Amino acid sequence: MDTKRFIVATLLSAMVLVGFEYFMPKQTHQQAAQQSAQATSQTPPANRPVPAAPIAGASSQPQSIPAPQAETRLPIDGPKVSGSIDLLGARLDDMVLRDYHETIRKGSPLVRILEPARDPQPNYVEIGWMNLPGGQVRVPDANTVWTADAPKLTGEKPVTLSWDNGQGVTFQIIVSIDSHYMFAVEQRIVNHSAQPVALYPFARVDRAYTPVETGGYLVHEGPISVIDGRMDESSYKSLRTGATPPANQSWTRAGQNGWAGITDKYWLTAVIPQQGTAVTGSYGYQANQGAGIYQVGFIAQAPTTVAPGMTAATTSHVFAGAKEVNLLEHYESSLHIPDFWKAVDFGWFAFLTRPIFYVLDWLNTLLGNFGLALMAFTLLVKGLFFPLATRQFRSMGKMRQLQPKVQEIRERYKGDQMAMNQHMMALYKNEGVNPAAGCMPALVQIPVFWSLYKDLYITIEMRHAPFFGWIQDLSAPDLTNLFNLFGLIPWDPTVLSPFLQLGVWPILFGLTMYLQQKLNPAAMDPAQQRVFQMMPVLFTFFMARQPAGLVIYYCWNNLLTMAQQMLIQRRLDGALKKTGAPAAPAVRK
Repeated sequence: MDTKRFIVATLLSAMVLVGFEYFMPKQTHQQAAQQSAQATSQTPPANRPVPAAPIAGASSQPQSIPAPQAETRLPIDGPKVSGSIDLLGARLDDMVLRDYHETIRKGSPLVRILEPARDPQPNYVEIGWMNLPGGQVRVPDANTVWTADAPKLTGEKPVTLSWDNGQGVTFQIIVSIDSHYMFAVEQRIVNHSAQPVALYPFARVDRAYTPVETGGYLVHEGPISVIDGRMDESSYKSLRTGATPPANQSWTRAGQNGWAGITDKYWLTAVIPQQGTAVTGSYGYQANQGAGIYQVGFIAQAPTTVAPGMTAATTSHVFAGAKEVNLLEHYESSLHIPDFWKAVDFGWFAFLTRPIFYVLDWLNTLLGNFGLALMAFTLLVKGLFFPLATRQFRSMGKMRQLQPKVQEIRERYKGDQMAMNQHMMALYKNEGVNPAAGCMPALVQIPVFWSLYKDLYITIEMRHAPFFGWIQDLSAPDLTNLFNLFGLIPWDPTVLSPFLQLGVWPILFGLTMYLQQKLNPAAMDPAQQRVFQMMPVLFTFFMARQPAGLVIYYCWNNLLTMAQQMLIQRRLDGALKKTGAPAAPAVRK
């Protein structure tokens, strides 16, 4: 029965690893899409005060990029970002993150989070106004050239963009940036005309290319929103399906609190309306005779009305940066943005993955290394589960003592399976042994294993986090390779097959798994023994493609488990000697 319990635990672990291999998105680069069109402001249909197009201010007809002209840009020089605002259309469309590089290689370019419409991967933010049904107010659009009151936007000084529509109405966009990635945007209407002005302010994120869709289910990438406490995660495909010009796919939801944008694994671009103001959030897609435009944003449900000689303003925010967990929670608290932390895809088991991340992050703060934090976390988990492990090993010790009686029952009733099972269960009951007790620690630790894997994969805090030696990114696999003699042969075996990747740490993991098996009693069935012998090899190749941090965790976990098992076994053997009972050997011969 020890053997059967071990098989069950091993198969459960194998199922987890196979599941990770299946569900984990493949690490591929995004392909550049064709150049696509920009969106222009249009008047909404007369029968409703919100746009019928997929997103606020978007036209349902094919559009074209504005005619080339002398480009005027307003530089952005923030503490954490740099880039520029295109004064043609007042688009926030050029930004890189100062603290993040594409790879860990020296000289790697900074991560670009916003990109102009004419570049290969357009991703930008638009701010504007829409007319009421039948309204004739001339509003700014993609061809509008704005003027700025300062030479650049910095963290210390906001910038005001202005445009006069020639009808006595001046539009202003006042932009400021904090010490991280949050822009405050005030949309102001100054009415010098003799007539009242009523317009709908809107803000949206546009992505005019389709990233490579990995097909994985571990992390959401694409449109995302939280409106009145309801979260929605739609896919690019769901917006594209059936969308051919001039048809569009769209989704709308009204509410008073929330945010919406487009998320990547580590990065987020989102617009955040003034909380407590009635808005309509929308997703949309325009095929647009090209790569298409995904559009996510908000439009006010009630127009901003400005009497003659008066000024009115609305305030919103734009986030464009890294999904740092603590920073998102800071904004959630300070700006009252509901569930902003959910931009990080902790998943359905956030009640477990999120606290484990906090513990790891705290340990990293203390130790200064996420690898050491993983090892310290393992010690905490071992201490937490020590009583359960003690019960497991005590049960295993009793099972070893009962092996002669179990073998006798098997020999006596080998032709009658039902009678054999009945007598075995009676034996276990009389001796006070639970045959399933040995599986419990493995079952309990599977959620911890999953949560660690999830945290390693989705949180930017572990992206490019170094350990020691050659491990410079705990979220990536160990790139050393046995099949090219760890770099001595200038050849990449993975060009033949991705399975020809076997680093040092996965090999160490297989070795610790083999040694751990040696501490358990050998299976009596030769077939089972062969299965056990193959498991370390099989798991070694599985782990070779997993994040190095997870492999390091499991190596350390196996070593601690062996030390724990030997300690408990010594205590049990000592207790058995005092009672005069025979102590069964724990190590294989």
